[in-house]
Amino acid sequence: MRTYIGRQQAVSSEDFAELALGTPVELWLGVEGESDEERAAREDAARDILADQPDMPDDLIRIAAQVIEDNPDLFDVTPLTRPVRRRRAARKGVAA
Repeated sequence: MRTYIGRQQAVSSEDFAELALGTPVELWLGVEGESDEERAAREDAARDILADQPDMPDDLIRIAAQVIEDNPDLFDVTPLTRPVRRRRAARKGVAA
């Protein structure tokens, strides 16, 4: 079975990540053994992309959270419960 995102075939998890990001994963994570100059150039490119797409980090976090929530069996995570917020007993004009 082949999987396509748009017109691109995704063969591996790296392909899916690259297609979701619109950039190679290495741009954000770096590569082993890169020089200081290569790292500086990569970070400059990443900053340029983020300047053009300021909502990108929030969008990616939202997408990742949704994937984890929809597929908990794929990840070794334990859902956290949200604390119950209690209303204050005394409000303006109401005695406790």
